[in-house]
Amino acid sequence: MPKNGGNLYQQFGKYYGLAFLLPASMLVGYGIGWALDKAFGTTFLKVVFLLVGVASGMIELVRELSKDDAGK
Repeated sequence: MPKNGGNLYQQFGKYYGLAFLLPASMLVGYGIGWALDKAFGTTFLKVVFLLVGVASGMIELVRELSKDDAGK
């Protein structure tokens, strides 16, 4: 049984939500880059903001997982 609070279904929901964190941040970053490319007539901002989205998703994923480790 889980030791650090919450039942199994709550923990499953939390970790299931983490599975969508990285793809969602990538999609948002790409969308912002695409919109800025359309506004400024450039072609490289999609890639730049996609990488920013990947980095922010990884940072948030590590932050959430390290928060769980601190509770043990």
